[in-house]
Amino acid sequence: MGKSATGKDTIYKLLLQNSALHLKPIVLYTTRPIRKGETNGVEYYFTDYKQLEQLRAQNKIIEERTYYTTLGIWHYFTVNDQQFTDTSPLLMIGTLESFQKIQDYFGKERVIPLYIEVEDGLRLERALARERTQSIPNYEEMCRRFLADQKDFSEEKLKEADIKTHYENRELNTCINQICCTIKSYV
Repeated sequence: MGKSATGKDTIYKLLLQNSALHLKPIVLYTTRPIRKGETNGVEYYFTDYKQLEQLRAQNKIIEERTYYTTLGIWHYFTVNDQQFTDTSPLLMIGTLESFQKIQDYFGKERVIPLYIEVEDGLRLERALARERTQSIPNYEEMCRRFLADQKDFSEEKLKEADIKTHYENRELNTCINQICCTIKSYV
């Protein structure tokens, strides 16, 4: 987990490719539009509000977050589906809020936080570069997310969630190696 543009997706993919870790991915669901370069079922399961309602009615939602964006209301959620039947260690991307809800659902001893951080100036540069690759860049939404993350991942909230270790993603390989050492200590 971490603020936007900290490299979570890149780190996630590299950790899953590391055969020594034996990690299996958990793919979250969202009602937001797919971005350029994303694939349904890889970064997210892209769905609609109707399917979200059906999953709620079936009591399959583990956790859910709603964001009021410049493009409308977007929902992100974790579904208790076939992904959780695997006995391998699982890896997922989420927010601080989703981490806490997943930890409440599965137990604190079974859910380990990996908090990625990047200096704010560099993070803003990365967010801007990513937004420029979109067919229709939405700088207003990029700024909204940047500011929302400042509150959502405040030091106070990180302490409340008992997040003690921060993995600085200034140099990707160093960050990956530190995270791998942590994961190996649990599996």
